[in-house]
Amino acid sequence: MEHKQGMMREGAMKGQVIVITGGGTGLGRSMAKYCLELGAEICITSRKMDVLEKTAMELEAETGGKVFPIACDIRRAEEVDAMVAAVVGHYGKVDGLINNAAGNFISPTERLSSKAFETIIGIVLMGTVNCTLAFGKHWIKQKERDKVMLNIVTTYAWTGSGYVVPSACAKAGVLALTRSLAAEWGKYGIRTNAVAPGPFPTKGAWSRLVPGEMMEKFDMRKKVPLGRLGEHQELADLVAYLVSPYSGYINGEVVTIDGGEWLKGAGQFNMLDMVEPGMWDAIEQMVRGAKGS
Repeated sequence: MEHKQGMMREGAMKGQVIVITGGGTGLGRSMAKYCLELGAEICITSRKMDVLEKTAMELEAETGGKVFPIACDIRRAEEVDAMVAAVVGHYGKVDGLINNAAGNFISPTERLSSKAFETIIGIVLMGTVNCTLAFGKHWIKQKERDKVMLNIVTTYAWTGSGYVVPSACAKAGVLALTRSLAAEWGKYGIRTNAVAPGPFPTKGAWSRLVPGEMMEKFDMRKKVPLGRLGEHQELADLVAYLVSPYSGYINGEVVTIDGGEWLKGAGQFNMLDMVEPGMWDAIEQMVRGAKGS
């Protein structure tokens, strides 16, 4: 069964303004498209303006909605502050933030430098922190209520996983941030939740996580009790619900959508123990050559 149609009623997000980091490609693009179909106005942001502009034009043509693209390196707090000012200036308000931008690659941890950790933690954890602080401070200062933040994490944020240790560390921090702010900022009318997706195929991310022939050798479907990969619309349905007013009493929750994968085998990439040590040089070259999202 393919999930091509969304579950939410028409106009369910009409009047909402949603910002999606990493919204120009992959899962972020799919989230943006569905929110637009439900009547929301969208801001997508990432570092590459050419990609954002192309995606914005495509999404507007596909949905008839409004998309505002802003180039922003979320690792830099000053750029995030400028992004907040720009989107508020453009739409007049922001109702929700989806912290979706991420970076990841596979490697034995002993092959990594501290710089590799800084790179992933800078995007995943500090990027999320920068955006969360900027929008949260704006809403609190303006006394705006009924706002929502949704963070995209992973199941190994709480189980841990070998071969993606920088990402596991960063995602665990994002999960702690989610639950902590749900308790602290609830009084300001700000809800904070998370989604932990399992394997949802995207071109760029998968080429860095299961590059080349590894896709066949380590078939992710075999780890999922349901025996299949996730479809983008399934994730978009969940995300749209959690940023819509219909989930107004959900706060501090992490919702797993992985077909039961983590219950069958915690640690999403622990199966890479089967990779022969001599193969990692070739794998590293494939990962470095991967492009897209």
